[in-house]
Amino acid sequence: MDEFIPEYLLREQAAVGALVLFGVLRIVAAAVAFEKGWRMSIMQAYCIAIAVLYCLPQLFDLFTHLYGMRAAAAAAELEGKAAGSAIALFFAPILSHKLGYE
Repeated sequence: MDEFIPEYLLREQAAVGALVLFGVLRIVAAAVAFEKGWRMSIMQAYCIAIAVLYCLPQLFDLFTHLYGMRAAAAAAELEGKAAGSAIALFFAPILSHKLGYE
């Protein structure tokens, strides 16, 4: 028997996971870029590309399963991952600036 996890829980778990992952990734990347003398705009573009790659499996699931339970779960996970990574990549530069890396 299949267990049912509500979509909002999938969405929240994916959003929190992406928020933590990309928040920490962006701040660590800013610290490394500051130490090495790299440009922050290039590093930000790489973080955005990594976020897109992070969301690709759910996008693939959504396109291959156009209907049914798996499509709903993939859509919820995709929404959560996209929202969490967008929030993290928007607010992490503020924190890294406060820490003195930008």
